[in-house]
Amino acid sequence: MISSQQLINTTMSDHQTLYQSMQDTPLEKWAEILPQQLQQLSAEKHGDYTRWTQALSELPVVNNCVADLTIDTLLMTTPNSFDNVQLESTLKQLSPWRKGPYQINDLLIDTEWRSDWKWERIKDHISPLKKRLVLDVGCGNGYHCWRMYGEGARLVIGIDPSWLFWMQFQAMKHFIGNKPVHLLPFGIEQLPTQLNAFDTVFSMGVFYHRRSPIDHLLQLKSTLRKDGELVLETLIIDGHKGESLVPDGRYAKMRNVWFLPTVETMTQWLCRCGFKQIKVVDINQTSTKEQRSTSWMPYESLKDFLDPDDINKTIEGYPAPKRATFIAQKP
Repeated sequence: MISSQQLINTTMSDHQTLYQSMQDTPLEKWAEILPQQLQQLSAEKHGDYTRWTQALSELPVVNNCVADLTIDTLLMTTPNSFDNVQLESTLKQLSPWRKGPYQINDLLIDTEWRSDWKWERIKDHISPLKKRLVLDVGCGNGYHCWRMYGEGARLVIGIDPSWLFWMQFQAMKHFIGNKPVHLLPFGIEQLPTQLNAFDTVFSMGVFYHRRSPIDHLLQLKSTLRKDGELVLETLIIDGHKGESLVPDGRYAKMRNVWFLPTVETMTQWLCRCGFKQIKVVDINQTSTKEQRSTSWMPYESLKDFLDPDDINKTIEGYPAPKRATFIAQKP
């Protein structure tokens, strides 16, 4: 069992490792202000903070853990013998678990999303990540960050303002160990303007939550170095150039959905923002096998968001969730 002080010390040490990893890279200037940014953050006001930190403090001591970050279910194998019932109970204090799956010895964390399916759809289309500086915007608990490192990335930084996701990431890092993979509880607005640093930037499942789609594309562009690659996955609708859906109120029971463009409209927006070599590498209608309720996320999921008489419509009557992945280059 780790103490709360050990958790604090580990987090501080992790930040120091991040600062060091940013030296002698295009991220060096950000490293100069990042400590001050992190000092201004605090999760303690969150109503679940005590429960979350208690769960992290109850994680068992781990020795010689081997993590396989190249397979669909991220596997952490350790010679330690754990009480699986106790470990499951502890980790479920950090529920709901939305992105995964993960496995610790023979304990499977069966998350709401089969995030490995999304990775499988895009991994052969993106530029090789070997030795790249990678940013994952809206990374959730970091599942894809680990997959990016598993593909050989030099440094992976995920950003997501959710403190729950940060806690889940810390829990997995406790088992996986000290790798150059970091999650910061930031929104993209907290990154320095005109950073021009990352080789590859991912924005997956974020775009439709942004009130200003063009501003988001320009923010993403500003984080990339010259000739850097953007990988953007978002909800779309069928239709023609210039068309997009702006839902009245909720979409699939989500309050914060603003713009669902057609493929041609999204391509046009990317072009207007100055991206080049724009291509669509995948279009996929989300299935209830990819997103579903589990014991690790026991609340409503996709089947509850769809019309019970027509799975091709949301409960509100809009087209059911269909996602497209775009790859583009910053000139």
